[in-house]
Amino acid sequence: MIESTSNPAIAVKGELGRSIRTGSGRRTDRKNRLRFYNRAFRIACIASAVFVCLILLSILFFMFRTGVLTFQTVSPAKFFFSTDWSPENESYGAFVFIFGTVALTVLTLLFSVPISVFVAVFLAEVAPLWLRNLLRPILDLLVGIPSVVYGFLGMTILIPLLRQAAGTDLADGILAASIVLSIMVLPTISRISDDAISAVPKKFRDASYALGATRFQTTFRVVLPSARSGILYGVILGMARAVGETMAVVMVIGNTPQLADAFLKPTSVLTSNIVMQIPNVPFDSTWNYALYMMGFLLLAISLLMIVVIRVVQRRGAKR
Repeated sequence: MIESTSNPAIAVKGELGRSIRTGSGRRTDRKNRLRFYNRAFRIACIASAVFVCLILLSILFFMFRTGVLTFQTVSPAKFFFSTDWSPENESYGAFVFIFGTVALTVLTLLFSVPISVFVAVFLAEVAPLWLRNLLRPILDLLVGIPSVVYGFLGMTILIPLLRQAAGTDLADGILAASIVLSIMVLPTISRISDDAISAVPKKFRDASYALGATRFQTTFRVVLPSARSGILYGVILGMARAVGETMAVVMVIGNTPQLADAFLKPTSVLTSNIVMQIPNVPFDSTWNYALYMMGFLLLAISLLMIVVIRVVQRRGAKR
């Protein structure tokens, strides 16, 4: 015992062995903890993604399963192509609302896209830096304004102006709704298009100027074609918001189930018809099933636009 404790070499060797064993144990524990955390994080991410997908599929399945019950008493041809919507007479023709939705979207597209692209070109190519830094936050704030504010302003300001201009007592209709929606989606399309135009490399502009092109030619023949995928992404995103908009449309479109064959004629679309009629509908009735089918059509249109956005993004990335 005296020799083992008095030998310095043996003491040093014993301490070194203990330190190596302790360090190896700590490294092993740390690796196990990191492996556990990484695995738990991966499982949480996968579970979150699966949960979101399940919610989407559940909504689609529930809307379709309930909406398809409409065709137990109403033929698909009559539902999609008839203009007679009279639930009290057991007549459920939804063509008025489908046509109104498509017409409203197209008219909003015609109003908002040219103005939005010009605003984006001005911000990215023409405006000085101080003005650009001022206008971009303003557009961001306009995106966050609630839709009911736009609808209220359209009802109290826009519709009286249209009545004076047209000389009629009624100005509710697809024109007023499209103007309100154009103002709503303009900031979204403008900001996304602005980012797409700003992302075009400077060498493209320099090469165009070196060939003797003017600013107008460079912008519309070089910059805009290069930013086409980003601009289209903004347009589709804006139209997706316009298709699903409810409150602003309800307040200015008139909410009358008749075909929109004039700009100032009150009409109705899918969203406004659902909102106006769902509180008074018996749950287990063909009327209720028809409204669910309209909701499913809105979901299908929105999903189709999202698919188009993804395709556009992939093509833009390949280019």
